[in-house]
Amino acid sequence: MKKTIALLTGGTTGEWVVSVKSAATIAHHLDADKYDVYKIMLTQQGWFYEPADSVKIEVDRNDFSITIKGRKVMFDGVYIAIHGSPGEDGKLQGYFDMLGIPYTTCDALTSAISMNKGYTKAIVQNIDKLHVAKSVQLFDHTPYSLENIKSSLKLPLFIKPNNGGSSIGMSKVTNQFDLKGAIEKAFKEDKQVLIEEFISGREFSVGVVKLDGKITVLPITEVETGKDFFDFEAKYTPGMAKETTPANLNAVTRDRVAEIVKNVYLVLNCRGVVRIDFILSGTEEAFYFIEINTIPGQTATSFIPQQVAAMGMKLNDFYTKLVKETIG
Repeated sequence: MKKTIALLTGGTTGEWVVSVKSAATIAHHLDADKYDVYKIMLTQQGWFYEPADSVKIEVDRNDFSITIKGRKVMFDGVYIAIHGSPGEDGKLQGYFDMLGIPYTTCDALTSAISMNKGYTKAIVQNIDKLHVAKSVQLFDHTPYSLENIKSSLKLPLFIKPNNGGSSIGMSKVTNQFDLKGAIEKAFKEDKQVLIEEFISGREFSVGVVKLDGKITVLPITEVETGKDFFDFEAKYTPGMAKETTPANLNAVTRDRVAEIVKNVYLVLNCRGVVRIDFILSGTEEAFYFIEINTIPGQTATSFIPQQVAAMGMKLNDFYTKLVKETIG
């Protein structure tokens, strides 16, 4: 029997553009012999299924169903492909938990915590062989002192929206006089801001996923960009960054990284596919955790499709195994 899957895309943040591209990749590679896929668009205006041959149909949010020509369609599971809110911060996961509908991502609690960079760092910092950059977390309802920040952290600094993704609203500050403007820029994206000391080293990203009941670490990608940091433009503009998959790392480092990221996956109680960004400082010695992304991009230029290809697996098989593991 084919399963009926809702592929949920869109969202209510600036990342909806990426979500639409991710959903296009997923829809193209979900096995049509195994799944009937209905792409559902979530926007500020509503939740809709838009068939090619008719007007859009609104989702009944009481039971997450759609009615097509008098036929009520219920879903066996949901593939959540929404980056940012409400797909990545636990809101949709809580809704589907209440309806008893399985989905492909981490649960509501893990999603909510992982979206908050400061809280995530607090949880993972005791993992063996994992380091975190020194940081300060700001809240828009609490006054802060620029002087205290300058005295407690060393330049250069990264200023980022604490709950944001895709590096929107992020800045690198090398001059103390630019700090106030960078904080204000980040607060335009979020009510919390994280200020971190810059860690010098090589930057990497790696997918971790549970397939066939086993935690699998995908081939690591090294990211090199001519820009100061890997921002939204560098992430989503082909050719803007050099991405090497698999990364040129010695076997000992690869094994150590795999052990650390598996532990991050376990400690945060992850499910589905996540992407962990990190820096190796010195001569591949110290592993610095940057962040975890619980709904990583699946666009043509995204890391996960690159890494799946590098491990010799077809995206079709990858998504089938992912759906089986999380939805059944």
